[in-house]
Amino acid sequence: MENLKVSLIGVPTDVGAGVRGASMGPEALRVAGLGRAIAAFGAEVRDCGNLAGPSNPELPAVNGFRHLAEVAQWNLAVHQAVYAELSEGRVPIMLGGDHCLAIGSISAVARHCRETGRKLRVLWFDAHADLNTATMTPSGNIHGMPVACLCGHGPEMLTGIGGEMPAIRPEQIRQIGIRSVDEGEKRFLHDLCVEVFDMRYIDEIGMRATMEQALAGVDQDTHLHVSLDVDFLDPTIAPGVGTTVRGGPTYREAELCMEMIADTGQLASLDIVELNPALDHCNMTAELAVDLVESLFGKSTLMRMHRNYR
Repeated sequence: MENLKVSLIGVPTDVGAGVRGASMGPEALRVAGLGRAIAAFGAEVRDCGNLAGPSNPELPAVNGFRHLAEVAQWNLAVHQAVYAELSEGRVPIMLGGDHCLAIGSISAVARHCRETGRKLRVLWFDAHADLNTATMTPSGNIHGMPVACLCGHGPEMLTGIGGEMPAIRPEQIRQIGIRSVDEGEKRFLHDLCVEVFDMRYIDEIGMRATMEQALAGVDQDTHLHVSLDVDFLDPTIAPGVGTTVRGGPTYREAELCMEMIADTGQLASLDIVELNPALDHCNMTAELAVDLVESLFGKSTLMRMHRNYR
């Protein structure tokens, strides 16, 4: 970890969400000691501060999208910031903010991978599939659409941010912990052949086997991006989110996910999103998120070797 250079990028907006409050997420993560926790592993941590963008106008949906122009502005800023840090050989950590921001971060990662010839694997930890479109969405909230946009299904001002459409292919993503999927999304997931490890699957085969499958094929040439929506976690341990869904992973299951990712040694970028301090209890969800990030960067009970999941 001594040569690892990490950049924290705050993105204080809830413009893509239906519930206000995720805009305070970046500061809650800082208060919980995220930078210090990563630095403790020998990494050089640079806090880039917060990006600036339009305020939340709190308007109804127009043609199936809420706040499309504002979402596009924020995501363009995220794309540019994440791409700049990747170009310097750093590991960008995007502190959200709602999950619509993954359009900007992952499109930047995909662009970087195309230019450097690396394989991309996206691990999407979430209670929701986030594969809605304007015609399927029940709300118009764009934090329910980032996977669709990244796969090329959405308005060009979002799908084209990375300079190539689609930014990613469905086979590059693995979704883990899913337990709330809208009716239209179920068919769309099936049609796109997105690999989804929902909670029933995890219940049936266990988290270890699930993660082995999600990480299968990750090797030294793989850029591993983790997009962590804190509503992935069961709300009994992570109440500070605007879209809680019962029946999520336990603390130990979540830790195992992060520890197995650390075992690969290939983590190269990270989103932490949907943390809503207004709904939290004594910052416990932010502290849990920091705990999980520590495991991503190598915290473990015993010394462990890097491994490939073939």
